[in-house]
Amino acid sequence: MRQVFNMPDVGEGLTEAEILSWHVAVGDVVTVNQIIVEIETAKAAVELPSPYAGTVAALLAEPGVTVEVGTPIIAISDSADDPAAAPPAAPKPAPAAASSEAPAAEPAGAKIGEPGVDGRIANLVGYGPKPGSVTRRARKAAPTPSVATAPSVTAAPTSPRVGDSVRVSRGFDQAAAPPSPESSTRTTVPLAKPPVRKLAKELGIDLGAVTGSGPNGVITRDDVRLGGESGTNGTAEAPPATGTGGERRVPIKGVRKATAAAMVSSAFTAPHVTEFLAVDVTPMIELRDRLRASAAFRDIKLSPLAFAAKAVCLAARRTPEVNASWDEAAQEIVFYEHVQLGIAAATPRGLVVPKIRDADALSLRELAEALGALTVTARAGKTAPADMVGGTFTITNVGVLGVDTGTPILNPGESAILALGAVKQAPWVVDGQLAVRTVCQLALSFDHRVVDGEQGSRFLADVGALLADPGLALTY
Repeated sequence: MRQVFNMPDVGEGLTEAEILSWHVAVGDVVTVNQIIVEIETAKAAVELPSPYAGTVAALLAEPGVTVEVGTPIIAISDSADDPAAAPPAAPKPAPAAASSEAPAAEPAGAKIGEPGVDGRIANLVGYGPKPGSVTRRARKAAPTPSVATAPSVTAAPTSPRVGDSVRVSRGFDQAAAPPSPESSTRTTVPLAKPPVRKLAKELGIDLGAVTGSGPNGVITRDDVRLGGESGTNGTAEAPPATGTGGERRVPIKGVRKATAAAMVSSAFTAPHVTEFLAVDVTPMIELRDRLRASAAFRDIKLSPLAFAAKAVCLAARRTPEVNASWDEAAQEIVFYEHVQLGIAAATPRGLVVPKIRDADALSLRELAEALGALTVTARAGKTAPADMVGGTFTITNVGVLGVDTGTPILNPGESAILALGAVKQAPWVVDGQLAVRTVCQLALSFDHRVVDGEQGSRFLADVGALLADPGLALTY
């Protein structure tokens, strides 16, 4: 028996995922819950376990291909002798006189609608085969036609249709025979999958003028791109490209695609206001140094980000509007009881924002531990999709990149985001005297539909005061 595993929805309402790498090959024996493939969604990279035990019969999607949820990606048989996994046998040549002679009589003993000893089905005139009596017709060597015809639907492969391979195939134009005058008058539909048709439309490529290098002449992404490079776009008036500079194109997908959509939605939906504050955080740094020397924090990476996270949670008690969201459909402002703190993290796959759940209920040490685990998981691309949704407030630490400040964009569904700038020494006036202090820039962006200017200013001032004098935390 053969089982087909479809691409699952590993997040909340995700529609597609990219195949990053296969951990198995055709012919491998797999067990239930064995990791078989790594995929990347719009949220994170995820390893998928096998729901079946058996032998891998076919890999139905190649690495680098983006497939929709519900699309078959692997076939697993419960036996290594699965005939579907074996390559098809070479077709037997048809007799030379088969096209001119009358059909041979049915073999003796063959019943109507049932296959005979030679595999042929005997039928009454005017009746087709008995339903379910045969699954596929045996292939025969097709004679050379005198007039080119459009590809037959029955000649298409029976395996599920998936995205195209990213391999580069060159030289197929020379192998393609020029069309005959008879075939040029026949209207045919180019064989191409929806993503390839979309790419051709974006590049202005006429698929009818592109030769397909895939199975049965299917047009691939590489065929479209090469057609565009060679000028095969159906517009003879188009001027040739000029210039000597090179370029590199990267498809927009996965985390980058999701981030772009979210930022555009936020920028054009929520009216942003950004305020800035410079803070003398010398007392915070002194407290951090003392805590690092203590037994409780000796094995903990205690960074300024942990202090900022604690300050945000404490300041949100006085200004709950920063921990709320605007519900346009219900025409309501939703206030959240706990802070689901998002931490923006730069990863090789793009920007992700995993969450620290109920951060307001955690101590400084617990926040530091959560930040350490969150960062390691995010950079490894192992953050679960469920850990990147449902945030109520976000901190982006641009200071780790040496940046003083910025104007952060709200995450959709949140009303405020804080940018923590670089912590560095700078001249500062203390008691009327110029001194060298440790200074940090804070930037708060908020949704002006939810947070008024007075509320945003008060919250930012509270965060700054807690960082400038950590002892104030005892009064909250």
